[in-house]
Amino acid sequence: MEPLAFEQFEALEREHWWFRGRRRVYLGLIERHLDGAPIGRALDLGSGAGGFLPGLARLARRVWPADSDPRSLAACGRRELPGNVGAPVRSSCEALSFADGSFDLVCLFDVLEHTGDDVACLREVRRVLSPGGRLFASVPAYPALYAANDRLSGHERRYTRSSLARSLEQAGLLIERNTHANVILAPLILPAVLAIKTWERVFERPGASRRTNLSWPVPRCAHSLLYRAFAAELPLSARFDLPLGHSIAAIARK
Repeated sequence: MEPLAFEQFEALEREHWWFRGRRRVYLGLIERHLDGAPIGRALDLGSGAGGFLPGLARLARRVWPADSDPRSLAACGRRELPGNVGAPVRSSCEALSFADGSFDLVCLFDVLEHTGDDVACLREVRRVLSPGGRLFASVPAYPALYAANDRLSGHERRYTRSSLARSLEQAGLLIERNTHANVILAPLILPAVLAIKTWERVFERPGASRRTNLSWPVPRCAHSLLYRAFAAELPLSARFDLPLGHSIAAIARK
């Protein structure tokens, strides 16, 4: 991830509607899918600035953040976190610094798209999961939307539900949920992203754009409305695998 994108993530992740909405929906999907089953040990792999850690700490008895980027580890270290969150661990996705069967839940919140070999990463996740343990993974949807935002964010690819399912199955994981997310706002977001991509292709030199999706200003009054629209999908996505949305979320079991 380039410095611009990381700085935006750290600065905006507490209040920006997209970060708040994905926390509400993804943590809600995990909680409702497990239906009250206790989570002993959870790993937030690719923890970034640590935005998911407080929510995971409410679901699991013990949570560990891990990331390969020193900037992310430093950002997690600066947060005020619950006492059941362990110290950040530096670890690459393809060679995890944990013993076999260490975790009951491993979360990859928008991580797989950053890896050179997503199947190798998922096999490592399977190794550190306890028997019957679960993986949650979210990824950006639709390869056709790949644009400057993805390049600056360090994305290797975008996914379809089918391509994500193939990677999970090749890693030996059993898929329990595979749904689109950011559904209600997708009719607004998808044309906007395509328009931005077209502008970049027509009016800017290849690779020259320095804007991410977070570079476009959002009026303060709109954040609450957009967050509510994002979060409103949870009652549906908690029950059904939805066919359209800007992101994809999957739950799989060892």
